[in-house]
Amino acid sequence: MTDHVRQEPTLLLPPAQETGRRRGARSTSGRGRLAAVDGLRLLAAGAVAAYHYLGTPTPHFWGEDHDLAQVAPLLHAVSGYGWLGVEAFFLVSGFVICMSCWDRTPAQFAVSRIARLFPLYWAVVLIIVATGGVTVLAGQRSGAPTDLRTTLGNLTMIPGPLGLDFTDGVAWTLWVEARFYLLMGALLLFGLTYRRVVAFGFLWLILASIGRDLHSAALNEVLLSQYAGLFVTGIAVHLIHRFGPDLLLWLLAGFAWCYTLTVLDDRIASHADSDWATGAAVLTGFLVLLALAGTGPLRHVQWPVLVYAGALTYPFYLVHQSLGIPVARGILKAAPGLGLLTSIALGLLASLLLAAALNGLIDQRLAPKFRRGLSAALDPTRTQQRPAQELPERRGLSGAAKPRSAPYGQA
Repeated sequence: MTDHVRQEPTLLLPPAQETGRRRGARSTSGRGRLAAVDGLRLLAAGAVAAYHYLGTPTPHFWGEDHDLAQVAPLLHAVSGYGWLGVEAFFLVSGFVICMSCWDRTPAQFAVSRIARLFPLYWAVVLIIVATGGVTVLAGQRSGAPTDLRTTLGNLTMIPGPLGLDFTDGVAWTLWVEARFYLLMGALLLFGLTYRRVVAFGFLWLILASIGRDLHSAALNEVLLSQYAGLFVTGIAVHLIHRFGPDLLLWLLAGFAWCYTLTVLDDRIASHADSDWATGAAVLTGFLVLLALAGTGPLRHVQWPVLVYAGALTYPFYLVHQSLGIPVARGILKAAPGLGLLTSIALGLLASLLLAAALNGLIDQRLAPKFRRGLSAALDPTRTQQRPAQELPERRGLSGAAKPRSAPYGQA
């Protein structure tokens, strides 16, 4: 018996394949998933979590009796650079989003991003608000804003521009990602080709540099001048993966990386315990790992555990700070004999278990339905179909049906 495969709405036909593609270009059709890239995403999330749990410079973050610099000096020093995991996320995002854009229409790309980000984000925001509400009712102080206005603003995923605090502290990075998606969506309107994407990368970096030189807040916000080099470097690595290396792509990657390491000093300045040379070395090491995973020998790795790790990255990233840290603090307060490191480990474990539950309930069940609904709503054939129920024919006072007017030019 044959299986019946449900066909998704086409939305719009993807743009035609680029004609006259460069000789020697490597086809990516039929290749398996880049599992090592999925693993790098979880590695980046783990680095951010290490910074929040072990590397935070906040004195007495875990209480006056627990000083991280004394309890775990080496872990504290190493984890102090975990904030670079955010930069690593943006680097990988440039690679992954460029790959997912190819041969898609703007509508298809928008549906994929909205369905991937919003259902899980909404669920986490509501869980944080519900948890904070219960905490307030119990007479304790909530670590996150729980009022209705702030919650509604956070459900848009852009509370910052609305003048509100973030319910989920790490969600500021989602607004950065969203603006990157908008830029890629604008490029998709013209269709993705090798030359267009390369030109887009160089133009983005030049305009971002102009924005910094003019100290233009508007240009910096739109062009993401702090992170443009990371996204463009990821795009360049994907083009090398897709088409093979050439001098132009090496120039794009090199220019973007020089830009990245130069502006990294701005982020270093906001992390007093970090120095530029170490941060640049750590971030360059991550770039090497991405190159190995996307264009080197690691691209052949097909371990299912890495694919699952990639699936857990987004939910783990969303819950580890706003929900996992309160769990660790609660354990430390209820059972101080367990010690700080054990409490932290249990908080991280709770975050992973919650991430797995959210992945199963939201990503695997709700998000696909959400995606199908959006796809159906944007299907161009939907507006061309005849309505299910025609309006009744107009009738005069006598009740006799009046003939419909003939189309213009056919009277």
